[in-house]
Amino acid sequence: MNDRRMARNLLLLACCQAIGQAGNVMMFTATALAVSGILQIHDWATLPVTMQHLGVMLSVFPAALLMQRRGRGFGFRVGSLCGMLGATLCGYGLWSGQFLFMCLGGLVLGYAVASLQMYRFAAVELVGPGLGAKAISWVTAGGVVAGIIGPTLARATFDKWQPMYTATYAGMVGIHIAVFVLMCFIRFPPPMAKAQRAAGVQRPLWVIATQPDFAVAAIAAMIAFGTMSFLMSASPLAIVACGLPQTEAHWVIFLHVMGMFVPSFFTGNLIQRFGVLNVMLLGAVLLGSGVTVGLHGLDAWNFRAALMLNGVGWNFLFVGATTLVTTTYRPAERGKAQAMNDFLVFGTTATCSLLAGLLQNRLGWFPLNYMSIVLIMVAVAAVGWLKLQRRGAFA
Repeated sequence: MNDRRMARNLLLLACCQAIGQAGNVMMFTATALAVSGILQIHDWATLPVTMQHLGVMLSVFPAALLMQRRGRGFGFRVGSLCGMLGATLCGYGLWSGQFLFMCLGGLVLGYAVASLQMYRFAAVELVGPGLGAKAISWVTAGGVVAGIIGPTLARATFDKWQPMYTATYAGMVGIHIAVFVLMCFIRFPPPMAKAQRAAGVQRPLWVIATQPDFAVAAIAAMIAFGTMSFLMSASPLAIVACGLPQTEAHWVIFLHVMGMFVPSFFTGNLIQRFGVLNVMLLGAVLLGSGVTVGLHGLDAWNFRAALMLNGVGWNFLFVGATTLVTTTYRPAERGKAQAMNDFLVFGTTATCSLLAGLLQNRLGWFPLNYMSIVLIMVAVAAVGWLKLQRRGAFA
């Protein structure tokens, strides 16, 4: 019975991941093109997406603490409500021609995405010891469906209402309503009582964050999300700038999201078999391979292959980093430790997405890829250093 209940809860959480992530994919797919094409704001076309990442960065601590006090289910439903409001503000801003409302909508959506990113931590809490990597992988695999739903809805809705993409934001509102409803059927562990939270010795946050494992996990996750966001945010603008049709951007984002989430069906098994650090290194190598393909031309296949490899590399590096970071804190420390990790990750992501549109418009696609190489080398150096540290400890 317990196994069936665990499987049911994980399946429902994966469904929420699939549907919620579809809304995020729609945001990435539609926003830069809508701002650039409809509002004719080119240099800051990715600013609403950047505001979403900023919203994530500002929301992770309050969202994590709310869940620790009121429970995962309550916190996730609050996130869905913010998703409904944020998508409404974005749609209204586009319809009324008020860029400020689109940026405000992105900021509010940040709370919804912060909650969405915590699904992976909730998955670990739903399973028994030793199953954390697989649980993270299974729930992350819900993004496969998101990779189908998101671009499909974007293609189906982008020209249904005027101005274009207004209906896309209406579809995002419906997505967050569906997640809110599904969350009501998941049975999460009860919130930790106040006495439990205070029990035992809780280390200061800086002590947790300066552990080698935590530091490397955070750096790897920052690079994974930063590089992914840097290139994914700019790719629709680069595709259109090269003379390819807007619908090509939808296909590229589809392949990218498939690359991000299809490997999740086996990433957990790879981590168990080959070790988390080896899988993280493989992820960094695949990110570099995507950049190499992107630097070899501006044809449709270059964009498709580059962004797909980018997605696979993100999966290995990010799922590995998440698995590693869950080993660095005690149960009573989980709220602040998880929040610190995501604060760092989405601070990097916000910066990269802000620079993506500006640099793409001013410098072009190739310089963005060269800059990404620097980020990837930082991840390789950090993970390689930790491997050497562990080897020395066991020598």
